[in-house]
Amino acid sequence: MNKQEITLFWFRRDLRFEDNVGLFHALQSKFPVIPLFIFDEAILDSLPKNDARVGFIHDSLSKIHQKLQEMGSSLLVKKGKTQEVWQALLQEFDVKEVFFNKDYEPYAIKRDLTISELLEANKTTHFSFKDQVIFEEKEIVKADGLPYTVYTPYKNKWLEKYNSMAPVQEYDATEKFSNFHKNNFVFPTLEQIGFEESPIKVIPHNLKNVSKYHETRDFPALDSTTHLSPHLRFGTVSIRKLVNWATHKNQVFLSELIWREFFMQILFSFPKVVTNNFKSAYDGIQWRNNEEDFKRWCLGTTGYPMVDAGMRELNETGYMHNRVRMVVASFLCKHLLINWQWGEAYFAEKLLDFELSANVGNWQWAAGTGCDAAPYFRVFNPEIQLKKFDEKGIYIRKWIPEFDLGYGEPMVDHAFARDQAIATYKKGILK
Repeated sequence: MNKQEITLFWFRRDLRFEDNVGLFHALQSKFPVIPLFIFDEAILDSLPKNDARVGFIHDSLSKIHQKLQEMGSSLLVKKGKTQEVWQALLQEFDVKEVFFNKDYEPYAIKRDLTISELLEANKTTHFSFKDQVIFEEKEIVKADGLPYTVYTPYKNKWLEKYNSMAPVQEYDATEKFSNFHKNNFVFPTLEQIGFEESPIKVIPHNLKNVSKYHETRDFPALDSTTHLSPHLRFGTVSIRKLVNWATHKNQVFLSELIWREFFMQILFSFPKVVTNNFKSAYDGIQWRNNEEDFKRWCLGTTGYPMVDAGMRELNETGYMHNRVRMVVASFLCKHLLINWQWGEAYFAEKLLDFELSANVGNWQWAAGTGCDAAPYFRVFNPEIQLKKFDEKGIYIRKWIPEFDLGYGEPMVDHAFARDQAIATYKKGILK
């Protein structure tokens, strides 16, 4: 019996119908399109069974599946090692074409190369598209073709290129939804893929305060941020729609979106930053790496209210305000002299918006070891930061209910820690 000729669209970090470049092109195919998602065991096996991010992915896929059912189609969901899943798919279906959107992280690049080779060996045509960024790895470069390693000139070049083509094209595939393959695949429960519900949930994004973003973004008690970052991470929103909109709303907010792409191209161009300092001269720093100090930092019991409130917020919700992230990260690296890699790994485990490029980039920024980083002698004073950005203590009291009942003493004196950090960095920086 002949198998039906089909096209597969592979959802990954683009969990939406709206303005999805790869999906738009897939639906132009002359073959009916089966949408696919693979729960990759190479990623899942290292996660706790109640990982909130897996729950969010599952919820997002469920909404896609429900929408497809309204059109007489459904989402094909698989779980396993990606290469083995694709080998089975090629046996199960007569796959003529495969479409997917690009991913730029080291693991994803290696995975996609392996799958592309498998498809080519099977004589299956495949296409990949830029979708999660406005400009990808080699589109914003210096005059000599090398990548930027300082943000401001990168941003200027980015804006120059964007303004020459604004607004960026958006892709509406609505008229082609009839090209989805008619089927009724069973959508698995969270338990069937080996996970369980988490009490931590991704918050819907909210853009109502963006016009005042530059005025309110540094004050955690206002809760005026957009909560966009997990949605950008998993592609439940379109970066093109967001940037085209943000250009007319707030330039500081737009700059944050450009920072995201800056760190992405740094990771692509310098993959060593995942495990090594961008600035090799900092490789000689002798970190204290005290495990008991690290535990107190993780639990939010350092005696510095802004640090502790931030860590408790992270542990309870999977979120942490950006201003607080800077204070928390600086404290770990400078006050406690613990390697940024420890903090980066903890954030990777806890953050709902964990994005490898941004996490590594921001941690190295705080530690002073990254590209365009804060200078090593800049040591945030957590108490001054508290007075400037949470003067009435609203944020800290939300997360530290015992604050007014005899809160503990700081685990380390700021003046001592600052002097120790500067001396350690000076001694450790290689000439």
